[in-house]
Amino acid sequence: MAAEDQPEPDKPAGTDEEGAATKLFDEWDVTNIDYTDPSTERYITVTPVAHTMGRHAGKQFQKSEISIVERLTNRLMQTEENTGKKQQALRIVREAFETIHAETDENPVQVLVEAVENAAPREETVRLKYGGISVPKAVDVAPQRRVDQSLKFIAEGVYSSSFKTSTDAAEALANQLVGAANYDVQTYAINQKEEKERVAAAAR
Repeated sequence: MAAEDQPEPDKPAGTDEEGAATKLFDEWDVTNIDYTDPSTERYITVTPVAHTMGRHAGKQFQKSEISIVERLTNRLMQTEENTGKKQQALRIVREAFETIHAETDENPVQVLVEAVENAAPREETVRLKYGGISVPKAVDVAPQRRVDQSLKFIAEGVYSSSFKTSTDAAEALANQLVGAANYDVQTYAINQKEEKERVAAAAR
């Protein structure tokens, strides 16, 4: 059989015509994500890669170039029970995405982006010293720090909702993301954001 007559090999799931991956976890599309907050858009990177194996480590500001899904996964590992367990944290995220899709019929990656945007505080306080007196002062939060704080709040909400309760981590993560995406003030991440901004407003 001539080379041109041989059938093309099947491409793996989640790849385009050129063989490049286009879907996260071979399931969720990452090409048509909508952003509503222009200040944080460049710091919320959505890619099909959920595990870069620390390629950004040691490089200032490089963390914003890796997938927001992996950054969330890394945040979930920063607890006593999950420290260093990347595969377990990825499984929690994958199961949470499946739960979100089943409950909302939406792309869970889009829900994650909306949750991060909504839970990102716009103001916080710093301490300034005037003649030995410490005075709180409200300051704007840098866009990259806004994303960092949002991921921190979401991870803390998952931990507080699932630790020593009947709610497993994947379900807790799904609840936190859906609640934050809908700007539900009962959600831990949104509650923390509102509290930070309330304190900052009083220190203007």
